[in-house]
Amino acid sequence: MSSENSSADDVQRVWDVVVVGAGPAGASAAYAAAVAGRRVLLLEKAELPRYKTCGGGIIGPSRDSLPPGFELPLRDRVHAVTFSHNGRFTRTRRSRQMLFGLINRPEFDQQLVEHAQKAGAELRTGVTVQRVEQHGSAVPDRRTVAVVLQGGETLLARAVVGADGSASRIGAHVGVKLDQVDLGLEAEIPVPETVAEDWKGRVLIDWGPMPGSYGWVFPKGDTLTVGVISARGEGAATKRYLEEFIGRLGLAGFEPSISSGHLTRCRADDSPLSRGRVLVCGDAAGLLEPWTREGISFALRSGRLAGEWAVRIAEAHDAVDARRQALNYAFAIKAGLGVEMSVGKRMLTVFERRPGLFHAVLTGFRPAWNAFKEITQGSTSLGELVRSHPMAHRALSALDRRPAVDTGSGAEGGASGGAAGGAAGGAANGEGAELSS
Repeated sequence: MSSENSSADDVQRVWDVVVVGAGPAGASAAYAAAVAGRRVLLLEKAELPRYKTCGGGIIGPSRDSLPPGFELPLRDRVHAVTFSHNGRFTRTRRSRQMLFGLINRPEFDQQLVEHAQKAGAELRTGVTVQRVEQHGSAVPDRRTVAVVLQGGETLLARAVVGADGSASRIGAHVGVKLDQVDLGLEAEIPVPETVAEDWKGRVLIDWGPMPGSYGWVFPKGDTLTVGVISARGEGAATKRYLEEFIGRLGLAGFEPSISSGHLTRCRADDSPLSRGRVLVCGDAAGLLEPWTREGISFALRSGRLAGEWAVRIAEAHDAVDARRQALNYAFAIKAGLGVEMSVGKRMLTVFERRPGLFHAVLTGFRPAWNAFKEITQGSTSLGELVRSHPMAHRALSALDRRPAVDTGSGAEGGASGGAAGGAAGGAANGEGAELSS
């Protein structure tokens, strides 16, 4: 157990906020509550730093959600994206401005926790939460939640934030419902300097062979993070895709330093975000972008909101007031991240049916590439894009209605219902082309 552990007499102490899980969501929640001057305890079952299966892409919304003074431990700055469709129709697009940054999660998560500690949060590592109780003998009054640790120790809090990942015990207590589960497989591959130099500043995104699947290569100095993701239930096919993807890239001869897998879980629209004085955020709430399965920005943003509203719940003197604050938290999540998720779900549905069209439009239609840039750089979001750009709204609505006729060739612009698809389809016929903007 960490040296930051509380002493035994803290069993009877009532914390304002206890946060379970010290990933980006939990650290953000702890920071937000601690900055407000509350007594905050952050619990983590692992010892820090610890590895997490994650591409490590930090897009604009993630950067905007970091604590003041936070310096990103960037391993690379991405200015170019190479797109391919199952290894074919390769095209690279470049941007003068950085699109997004790449980090290693152990460093990033550790730094977030340190910021929460500097704000006044107390950290305990090496502890596993078995359950939370809001009624019964362990709970002294209706303003208190009991957090029961493995081994029997009980902590008391005025509010609890569950940020304990996609297999969350706090999420189970709240009753989180999921309607999309995906399997991500990843390898950290150390490469020689000559290979690393070829990838510097550039990532690869490959639209995969299974519906809704894709692969990525993220360079981080002398290591390439190579991964794939697809719907759960396709485990053998997903593993085969990763092996073929690595082989196609000419990386099969290099021994991975880490090979790992992870399930990502996306919440159902009617899934609760709270129960009594307990809130959930990040992966524990099933909050992530359904199409790309990007979760770091959702973790940071929902974690901050959870920390802020947990402070209000901690101050609530009765169940009615606590319920009001929890509903306000849910409204804040749904009004922002929920809108992005609903658009992402529509994007995933279209992408599952017509990956070739997506590839064609992104690589051959400049407004689509500009939208990609704006989203990754943080100047817009999926929700804002559809809401504020009539053409984007019309195109997505048209694609929603069209039957799947994806040939997989990427050259299907005529089926897109407009000049955008026509231009994109024509552009997608040539391999190895490069466009700059």
